[in-house]
Amino acid sequence: MDKDSKKEMMHSTELKENKDLINDWELTPSDIVEELNKYVIGQDEAKRIVAIALRNRWRRRKVMSHLREEILPNNIIMIGPTGVGKTEIARRLAKLVNAPFVKVEATKYTEVGYVGRDVESMVRDLVERAVGMVKQEKYKEKLEEAKRAVEDRIISILFPKKRSVSFDLDVKKEEEDENFEKIKELYRTGYFDNKVIEVEVESEMVPPVQVLGPLGMDEIGSSLQDMMSQLFPKKRVRRKMTVSEARTQLLKEETEKLIDMESVVKEAIEKAETMGIIFIDEIDKIASHDGKGAGPDVSREGVQRDLLPIVEGTTVNTRYGPVKTDHILFIASGAFHVSKPSDLIPELQGRFPIRVELRSLTEDDFVKILTLPENALIKQYKALLETEGIQLEFDPEAIREIASIAAKVNEEVTNIGARRLHTIMTTLLEDILFDAPNRIKDKKIIVSVQMVREKLNKIVENVDLSKYIL
Repeated sequence: MDKDSKKEMMHSTELKENKDLINDWELTPSDIVEELNKYVIGQDEAKRIVAIALRNRWRRRKVMSHLREEILPNNIIMIGPTGVGKTEIARRLAKLVNAPFVKVEATKYTEVGYVGRDVESMVRDLVERAVGMVKQEKYKEKLEEAKRAVEDRIISILFPKKRSVSFDLDVKKEEEDENFEKIKELYRTGYFDNKVIEVEVESEMVPPVQVLGPLGMDEIGSSLQDMMSQLFPKKRVRRKMTVSEARTQLLKEETEKLIDMESVVKEAIEKAETMGIIFIDEIDKIASHDGKGAGPDVSREGVQRDLLPIVEGTTVNTRYGPVKTDHILFIASGAFHVSKPSDLIPELQGRFPIRVELRSLTEDDFVKILTLPENALIKQYKALLETEGIQLEFDPEAIREIASIAAKVNEEVTNIGARRLHTIMTTLLEDILFDAPNRIKDKKIIVSVQMVREKLNKIVENVDLSKYIL
């Protein structure tokens, strides 16, 4: 067999092994943007950039193996004020393809040795997230099998088999099987749910382990916790509970027995290495402002140098084994009001080659944010009040007035983007939300422009006065 044929065969084998992973990512860039549009208003350029980055990861999975390792992700820096959708884009992106996702604040690494954590902890958190995701997937796969095991276990407690002498064994077995099927039918209808039984379960008491200290002690603590749990295995205790409670308690136990943790960890590490997304927020806060290399700038530059090997590609030891960071996608973000991306050390700048600027939100954007997304604020409040039997409606002019006030407050006080709408909406609907349980009449409430002005007048007045307060 020649060299090229051997490579082709290896490539086809790898593709077959990764078929499920590739199929999960069968989304074109336009599909990704369309999905992001359901939750994030505007910021089309940022959506296009992240959609291309995501599609490139899918493309890499289908490249010949000798080139695959050489193709590294193009990490992204998002530049823009708070509340314009930077975090939401990254979070929705990860959710879209079921990828492990972790958000970290760059500023907490400036205090390593005091209350901060070492930069490698972000990779460990990503692996933990990946293990949890894979375990949940396996849990769903084994759920039906576990339910059958729990059913047999509870029925055997309810009706323990008694030894009896019988000369016709075939007839006796046939009668037992018939009775057992009848009992199963009654169990499935919930006939025994309130019956109290005694069940042997694992004790939830775990020896406490607390480790305090600097630099990576969180990882040592988790490793010691694992070691202690092996040294002191969980005790079995007998407890009285209803069949309904026992079903919930035993289901988790039986599912754990069916899940192969070795395969879970192996799959999770692969998922973290090839699909993981780490979102580093407030990266502008660790940029040196003047370049003099004194005072707090030393700490900031130190964090950048600690981040560098993680973003460049290194191997991080975790409780589940070594994890490579070469193909993890890093998305950084910051407002960059005081500093600018060029204030980062050159090596780190080079590892974030894609830069995209997100614009501030306008009044028109606020109107769309209130009404269009699937998780729009107005839809949320309508759903909340429907639980009390109250129908909430908004006049179009009222929505426009809310957006106008939010834009004005952002412009004249502090620009916190779409988060300002939460403040505005809470103030506007405060009385309605408070009185909703006691409301007997007027189950339909229409929010008019007049009502908006009356409720939010104080906010507008405070904005005008704030100009004159030192």
